[in-house]
Amino acid sequence: MMALNIHPNEASITSIARLSAAKGDGDYAFEMVKKLGDYQVSPRLRTYEPALFCFCQKLEAEKAYEVEEDIDKMGLSLEEPQIAALLKLSADTWRGERVYNYLHKLRRSVRWVSEETCKVLEDWFCCKASEIGSDVGSVKEAILRNGGGWHGLGWIGEGKWVVKKGNVEPNGRCCCCGEQLDCVDIDDVETEKFALSVAGLALEREVKANFREFQDWLEKNADYEAIVDGANIGLYQQNFAEGGFSVLQLDAVIKEMYTRSGNKWPLVILHNKRVRALLENPSHRKLVEEWMANGVLYTTPHGSNDDWYWLYATVKLRCLLVTNDEMRDHIFELLGSSFFLKWKERHQVRYTFLKGALKLQMPPAYSIVIQESEKGSWHVPIVCESDEESLRSWLCITRPGGCEDEGKTGSTMETCEIVNGPCCKSSENRNNEKCDDKTTSMTGKRKERSP
Repeated sequence: MMALNIHPNEASITSIARLSAAKGDGDYAFEMVKKLGDYQVSPRLRTYEPALFCFCQKLEAEKAYEVEEDIDKMGLSLEEPQIAALLKLSADTWRGERVYNYLHKLRRSVRWVSEETCKVLEDWFCCKASEIGSDVGSVKEAILRNGGGWHGLGWIGEGKWVVKKGNVEPNGRCCCCGEQLDCVDIDDVETEKFALSVAGLALEREVKANFREFQDWLEKNADYEAIVDGANIGLYQQNFAEGGFSVLQLDAVIKEMYTRSGNKWPLVILHNKRVRALLENPSHRKLVEEWMANGVLYTTPHGSNDDWYWLYATVKLRCLLVTNDEMRDHIFELLGSSFFLKWKERHQVRYTFLKGALKLQMPPAYSIVIQESEKGSWHVPIVCESDEESLRSWLCITRPGGCEDEGKTGSTMETCEIVNGPCCKSSENRNNEKCDDKTTSMTGKRKERSP
């Protein structure tokens, strides 16, 4: 092809690179990828894989890291197979700091790991090189700043690891070590970017003076712990002949959130046209006036889209949002999805009315993601075919003395221990410890956990 001056495409180069790697020639495979630039063709992640995997298998660490750097320069993102290969390579060549960094790349890239990646992690935590660590300061502050679930400061402590496979209870407590897992939020930097993004888009689409007035008002009234999408709740299941706006449904949500928050009123965002109509109705006027007297209502002006208001308030105040809106329309597409799903999982409260009775679905007690704790332990969720989360296996990785339940046995670990199978207590004991919806944390704000 080259002799005939025919420019190969990405698929051709990838095929040649795979053949080269199959012969054990990672250098030529990588050289072929670099040639793509001569033909103004952009490589894909699969184009790099042959060279990367070849170098990893041959323990040629520096060459593998060079491939990774090139992948990063091209704006491509590593996925689980590539990260796991680099992590294994770093573990096999005793590069503990690299392993730590790849474990965090894995945390950012996937919600749970495959069985193959799980084995790579087990092997690392059971090797001598993994025993090195140090004392790290400001761990709690780093975890809070990051939104919970990780600190990123390096390996904590020294000595052999205890590696177990077990389950996590519905309340987020690890059955193996007793540690409480976090419900992970977006970090401080992402939160600020998110708030600025929402405000910027709202100011483009709303009357600027109206939205700026709301921003100023929110600065002076920043104590709310829950925002309520009034229209979404009032119009819920009202698509029948006598249906309209259900004041009783909205009031039920307001009262329930008030009770759950320790007698703090939520903020209800509702369009002024809707509020005027309710005030003109004698049967509703007294209740609406009561809301207004308690500082519950913020009425959005004529011509506005109240979605911008409740979304901005929730992000800015870092609190809960009561709505069944799935946030899939064009407004939310504009925001991008890099951290939007994580934010929704942490902050959205869904609801139903069964025969008139309100039932709230609070955010989960914990996030199903790789987590690094303040004590230096790790919890890694493993892929599960069942939809029942209680059946999911987790890799629990702790140092001796670093978890609550371990000390009860009175034994000191001399070597890395791998225990397979559920570590949970009996179902009878577990049921006694389960918490109902009432004990779920009300606030969406990040606060320090009590020791």
